[in-house]
Amino acid sequence: MPKRQIAIFFSIFFSLYGLVNYYIFIRGYEGLECASSGVRFWYGIVFLVVSLSYIIGRFLEKRYLSVLSDIFIWIGSFWFAFILYFLLSIIVLDLVRLVDLFGHFLPTGEEYLQLKFYVLLGDIGLVSLICFIGFLNARNVRIKKLVLEVNKRNPFAKELIIAVASDIHLGTIINRPWTKMIVDKMNSINADLVLLPGDIVDGDVEPVIKENLGEVLRTIKSKYGVFGITGNHEYIGGVEPAVKYISEHVVTELRDEVIEVAGMMIIGREDRSKKTRKSIEELASGLDQSKPIILMDHQPFKLDEAVSIGTDLQLSGHTHHGQIWPLNFITKKVYELSWGYKKKRNTHIYVSCGAGSWGPPVRLGNTPEIMEIRLRFLP
Repeated sequence: MPKRQIAIFFSIFFSLYGLVNYYIFIRGYEGLECASSGVRFWYGIVFLVVSLSYIIGRFLEKRYLSVLSDIFIWIGSFWFAFILYFLLSIIVLDLVRLVDLFGHFLPTGEEYLQLKFYVLLGDIGLVSLICFIGFLNARNVRIKKLVLEVNKRNPFAKELIIAVASDIHLGTIINRPWTKMIVDKMNSINADLVLLPGDIVDGDVEPVIKENLGEVLRTIKSKYGVFGITGNHEYIGGVEPAVKYISEHVVTELRDEVIEVAGMMIIGREDRSKKTRKSIEELASGLDQSKPIILMDHQPFKLDEAVSIGTDLQLSGHTHHGQIWPLNFITKKVYELSWGYKKKRNTHIYVSCGAGSWGPPVRLGNTPEIMEIRLRFLP
């Protein structure tokens, strides 16, 4: 991405981030009208620190990885989820106040100030509960099973089991214990083949190296190997160092490459972030169409491309299905398939909502997953 576009993106992002935080801050400050000046002062200090935590953490992380940078990143990451639900709840409360202009059903004077204070406490408690439930959900990775029939023969086996884990996002949030939990779930499948369709690393690879997460990846069990592709987050944090580290720890990265594994042709596409990635036609040139074809493409755009080259199974991720409700309504509008299974002609397509999380370690409206796909071939 050109520097000018990066500058424009961050200018828009920080402007919106600042405005939303200011809106939340003002409404909270108004809710403390009946509190002492000392309480309102500390409210302002705490709000400022929390709202800037993610930026502070990333700044410190770039200079020196430490417990302090981790703490700021954890606080800031949770704050993204809190922002969303505070914003939604405040909009609802402002609509109630608007209706009150016509109906006059809310109390006035001191009673109104007391009501605002208790509503503020209730809102903080409710949003905290929602985010805590979302955190527990994000930590509870499920194994989702899918049986697919492929109308081709495979001399290796009549059936192969594939474990698929997209969007792990290794880093400060998806740390060593979390990564071990994901790998243990993956190993419980006893897969013939393990596929990782992008965003293995969250961004900067330094926290991954610090936590030595590659050694956890080495414990992945697979009869025919572990294969991954790049996602947009590898490009955000520096694709070459990320790929180098991952490749040194059991994962074979396919970067616009086609290989034959266990009687199947596996196509691994570079992420769309690479503007010069090969076209699907280039990758399909010379493919043995008699063999089962699996395509890994991180971002699930242009699904008909997979169909056009005779793909039997496309695996994607990226969407997280919005990760936090109600953002799933946006991803459903953006993508033909935001999460789940679809068949187009003879092509099976599965878009995973991911095994890890990006930003807030919170998931609501979807369940983190590792896919156990049983491919059954013609006898």
